[in-house]
Amino acid sequence: MIPAQFEYHRPASVSEALQLLRSLPDAKLLAGGHSLLPMMKLRLTSPAHLIDLGRIKDLRYIKESGSAVAIGALTTHWTIESSPLVQQKLPSLAECARSIGDVQVRNVGTIGGSLAHTDPAADYPAAILALNADLVAEGPRGRRTIASGEFFTGLFSTALRPDEILVEVKMPVLPPRTGSAYLKFPHPASGFAVVGVAAVLTLDSKGRCEQARIGITGVGPFAYRPQRTEDALRGVALDDKTIAAAADKAGDGVDVNEDIFASADYRRHLAQVFTRRAIKAALQRAR
Repeated sequence: MIPAQFEYHRPASVSEALQLLRSLPDAKLLAGGHSLLPMMKLRLTSPAHLIDLGRIKDLRYIKESGSAVAIGALTTHWTIESSPLVQQKLPSLAECARSIGDVQVRNVGTIGGSLAHTDPAADYPAAILALNADLVAEGPRGRRTIASGEFFTGLFSTALRPDEILVEVKMPVLPPRTGSAYLKFPHPASGFAVVGVAAVLTLDSKGRCEQARIGITGVGPFAYRPQRTEDALRGVALDDKTIAAAADKAGDGVDVNEDIFASADYRRHLAQVFTRRAIKAALQRAR
């Protein structure tokens, strides 16, 4: 349980971190460390250089930016769950952050580290998909914005380039008559999501579903939006029957994960159950 030898670097700015990343192509970035350090101890990865982003204070913030809320990549889970702005404008994100790990994890782990690592059982990916977030990456060519729907590309893979750092997550403020929720079935040992579902619903003046966005984590190799479920919700009045029919499509077309704790069939069933529950919770909050 001891990592291989490595050189440790602690930049004080994003520009300094990018310079190190360019000059040390075999380096790994360290944010909160809750994912990378255990992998290093198990020798699943053995980087020759470790670039610790922890001193970059400019990446720790939550602020309202026009009609969106911007969150710096090094903002901790606890800061997000306890932020009055997030609780008011993006309540399901606060709910998601509150469900992560334990107090110690939430006080050190960061939203940027979680999203860049993109563990298939991480909580944030489902929430930011449902919240239609944009992710801002910075590299030698400057900054670029990546839509959340394009960010997760595979198992532990994202659209970030090797020479880029995730610096910000930006989410539009929820409009009126919108409800949101994040619910999960946690693994009893790790707290990771065996299945986690985020739902955001907007109702029209007649109470029908005008917009539906669902994000699901834990089920497949990476988080996804179940298109058939969303399509089945839009334009209709939501009752138990329509919600159940839509939720039954939550695992359609997904290569479902399987392990010693949960079989593929069990995970698919949980995806349906928690999609139904998340939709109902979001609907209740939208009224």
